[in-house]
Amino acid sequence: MDRREAMLRELNLYPLWERRHVPESMHSVEAAVAQEPPAEVTVSSTDVSGNASVSGGAVPRAEVEDLFVAGPYGDSGEDSLREFQIKIAGGPLADVDWPELRQKVRGCELCALRAGCTQTVFGAGDEQADWLFVGEAPGADEDVSGEPFVGQAGRLLDNMLMSIGLARGENVYIANVIKCRPEEDRHPHVGEIAACLPYLKRQIALIKPRVIVALGKTAASALLDTDATIASLRGEIHDYNGTPLVVTYHPAYLLRSPMEKAKAWQDLRLAVATLQKK
Repeated sequence: MDRREAMLRELNLYPLWERRHVPESMHSVEAAVAQEPPAEVTVSSTDVSGNASVSGGAVPRAEVEDLFVAGPYGDSGEDSLREFQIKIAGGPLADVDWPELRQKVRGCELCALRAGCTQTVFGAGDEQADWLFVGEAPGADEDVSGEPFVGQAGRLLDNMLMSIGLARGENVYIANVIKCRPEEDRHPHVGEIAACLPYLKRQIALIKPRVIVALGKTAASALLDTDATIASLRGEIHDYNGTPLVVTYHPAYLLRSPMEKAKAWQDLRLAVATLQKK
C-alpha cells in the first residue's frame, strides 16, 4: 500500500470511485442529466425487467443500473451527485407519510444493495425531533438489528449525544443516507446514493428538524451536493433547505482517529449554539 492510499484510507476516502465506461447509447442520458435542472430518470421498482425512460427515448434498465457502480467523485473531481439523480418509482414522495415511506424503503429494489443485505435500516428515534443525525450506511450490526448506529460507532455516538445533553430517541432522530448495508461495508456508490437519497429527504421533510448534523463525508456530500472535504466543511453553518446543518466526523472515523474527537466536540457545540439562537 503506497503512502497516498494509506492516507486516503485513514481519511475514510478510499477506495476512490471511478466511473465505469458508459455505453454509446447512454451518451444522450448523460447529456440530459447534465442540464440545469437535471433531467429525471424514472425507474419502476415493481418491474425489474422494465425500462427506464428519459426525455428523448427509452433506455434499458440494465444500462441505467450500470451507473449504480460508478462513484460520485473520481480523481478529476468533475463528477457531481446531481448528474445521477433519479426519481423513486411512482413520482415524488411529497405526500408519503411514515408508514408508506417505511414500506417503500422495505420493498425498494432500485439498486442491488437490497438483495445483498439482511434487512433495510430505515432510521429510528423521535419523529418530531429537533435534532437529526445522518450517517453513511448500515454496518454488520445494523444489518442484523435493523437499527442505525448500534455497534461500536453507535456507542460512541451515544456518548457524543450525552456530552450535549441528548439521548437516543429523546428529541433525536438517527438515520443514514443509505438504507441497506453495502457488501463488506464499502462506501456506497453514487447510484446507490442517488437511489436512496429521496427517502432521506422525505424523512427530513416529515421530521422538520431544527438542526441537522451530518456525520462524515458521505452524509455531508449527499445533503449539500458537494465534494468538499470534511476539513473545509467543518466549523461553519450550512443550509439544507432552510435548516442549519453542521458537518462533523463519522463516529467510525473517530474510533480510528481518537485525536480528532476534540474537533467533533467543537462541531457539536457549534450545533448546540446554532439551535439556541433559533
